[in-house]
Amino acid sequence: MREFWNQKFADTTYKYGQQPNVFLAEQAGLIPAGAQVLVPGDGEGRNGVWLAQQGFVVTSVDCSDVGLDKTRALATARGVQVNTVLADLVEWAPQPDSVDAVAVVYLHLPSSLRPKVMADLARALRPGGVLVLEAFHPNQLGLTSGGPKDVDMLYTLAGLRSDLLNAGLQGAELVGWEGPVTLDEGPFHQGPAQVTRWVWRRQA
Repeated sequence: MREFWNQKFADTTYKYGQQPNVFLAEQAGLIPAGAQVLVPGDGEGRNGVWLAQQGFVVTSVDCSDVGLDKTRALATARGVQVNTVLADLVEWAPQPDSVDAVAVVYLHLPSSLRPKVMADLARALRPGGVLVLEAFHPNQLGLTSGGPKDVDMLYTLAGLRSDLLNAGLQGAELVGWEGPVTLDEGPFHQGPAQVTRWVWRRQA
C-alpha cells in the first residue's frame, strides 16, 4: 500500500489539489479554536495544512512518506506547522482521548478493516469531540470522478453507524447525508460524484 501511494504522489502535482475538502471546510466551525485535530490518511496534506491555517494543532497521518514530504512542503509554503506521522492505520492507532476532532476525507478501507480503524479514530476523540467524514458512496461505482472500484471499500451511513455502535461507542449524529456532489479537487477528483457525509460527536 505504501508503494502504491508513493508512486501515485511521486511527481510535483498535488493529485487532489491544494485546497481543503469543501465539506470539511463547512464543518470546521464545530471544532473549538486552537483544538487538536487528527487527519488520518491525509495524503499530500491539503486538509491538514488548511486546518493548521485555521489555528488548529494538526497531526497528519499517512502511509506514504512521499505524501508526507509534500504535506510538509505545503505547510512551509503556507507558513504553518503540521505534525506528521508515517503509519499504516491498520497497524497504528491514536491514543484514546487525545484529540478534539478527527477529519476523515476519502480514507477508504475494506469492510474487514474499516470497523476497527473507525472505532480507533472515534476513541481518539475526547468527550464532546467531533469526527467529520466524507467518502465515496457505493453509487459512485460507474462514475469517473475518483474512488475505489470495489464496492466493499465504499461507505454508507448504515455501515459507519454500525462500526461505532458495535464498538460500544456512544455519541450523536450531527450530519448524516448520502447523495450527489460535483467534485473539483485536483486532477483525481473531478466531476459528478456520489458521496457519504457524516459528522458524529462523541458523548460528553
